[in-house]
Amino acid sequence: MLDTLRNFWETTGIALGFQDGAVALKYLAMYLIIGILFYLAIWKKFEPMLLLPIAFGMLLANLPGAALIHTEWFQSTDVNYGYIIKNGGLLDILYMGVKLGVYPSLIFLGIGAMTDFTPLIANPKSLLLGAAAQGGVFVAFSGAMLLGFSAAAAAAIGIIGGADGPTAILVTKELAPSLLPAIAVAAYSYMALIPIIQPPLMKLVTTKKERTIKMKSLRSVSKTELILFPIIVTAVVCLILPSAAPLVGFLMLGNLFNVTGVVDRLSKTAQNELINIVTIFLGVSVGATANAEQFLSVSTLFIIALGLAAFCFSTLGGLLFGKLMCKLTGGKINPLIGSAGVSAVPMAARVAQTVGQKEDPSNFLLMHAMGPNVAGVIGSAVAAGWFLSCF
Repeated sequence: MLDTLRNFWETTGIALGFQDGAVALKYLAMYLIIGILFYLAIWKKFEPMLLLPIAFGMLLANLPGAALIHTEWFQSTDVNYGYIIKNGGLLDILYMGVKLGVYPSLIFLGIGAMTDFTPLIANPKSLLLGAAAQGGVFVAFSGAMLLGFSAAAAAAIGIIGGADGPTAILVTKELAPSLLPAIAVAAYSYMALIPIIQPPLMKLVTTKKERTIKMKSLRSVSKTELILFPIIVTAVVCLILPSAAPLVGFLMLGNLFNVTGVVDRLSKTAQNELINIVTIFLGVSVGATANAEQFLSVSTLFIIALGLAAFCFSTLGGLLFGKLMCKLTGGKINPLIGSAGVSAVPMAARVAQTVGQKEDPSNFLLMHAMGPNVAGVIGSAVAAGWFLSCF
C-alpha cells in the first residue's frame, strides 16, 4: 500500500516540479506572471480576446509532468511534421498553425473584413503618419543588435514596435522561433496597455492648443474607390515586397469581401467564426510555448524592455510627425492622431479620441485617427516583409 502511494506521489506534478527548490521558484515566478496576465485580461479587460487564451496556454505549459507540447520538435530548421502529427499531442498539432504561418494570415483576413479604410482613402496623408509610427520598430531593432542579439532575432524583436501581434508572431516564427513566447507576450501585453502608455507621451510632446485642434469632416468616398483600394495596395506592396504577401494579401482579401457587398456570408464568417476560432488556437498554442525553462531568462527581460521602448518610440514618431504636419498645414491637423499610427486597431484611435475630448468634449477625432491607425496595419506588414526579405 505504501509503495502504491509512493509511486502515485512520484508521478504527481507537485513531486515532479517542486522537489528541487530552484525549479520550484521558476514555476512560482511563472504562476505570478500568468496571474498578472489573467488580471489584465479579466478584471482590467485589456485585450482579453488574446491575453486570456495566451495566459491559459502558459498555465498548461507550466504544469509539471503534463508535457502537453514539445517545443524542441519545432526548433529544427527541418521540422518533421509527419512525426509530430503521428506522435504529438493536441497543442503540438495546434502549434503547427503558428509554425507554418497559417494563423497570422487568417487573423489578418478577419481584420481586413472588419477594417474600414474610408478614413485613409479620404485623407491619404494619414499614410505618412502610419509610416512615421513604425520608427519604434527600427529603434528596437538597433537596440537588440547593441545588446548582442543576432540580426534575425533583432528583427523579430523590432516588430513588437508595430503593435501588431499576428505580424510579430509571423516574423518571429521565421527568424527567431526560440524567442516566440517572450515576443508574443510582450507584443500583446503592450498592445493591451496602450491606454496607459500613450496618454502621458501625448501630453509630453503636444501643447494644449494642439490637442484642441478640430479637424474638418472627411470627404465622402465612393464604392469604386473602396473596391479598388485593396486590389491596388495588394498589387503594389506585394510586387515590391513579395514576402509581405501572406499578411497584406489576406488583409486586403478580407477587406474586399466586405466592401464589394457580394459575398456577405464570407465577410461575416471572416469577421466572426473564423477569426474567433483562429484566435483561440493562436493564443493557446503560443502561450503553451512559454515554459519556465525557456521564458525565464535574461533575453526575455531584454525583450520586455525593448518592446516597451519600441511602443514608446513608435508613439513618439507618430506624434512628432503629426506636429510637423500640423505646422505645414497651418494648424489643420491635430497631432494626437499621429499616436494612432501604431497598428493596434481600433484601440489606438480610441485613445487619441479620449485624450482629445478631455481637452475639448466637443472635439471628435476618432474617424481622423482611424486613418493613421489602419495605415499602421499596412505599415507593420510592410516592415515585416522588409525584415523577412533581408534576413
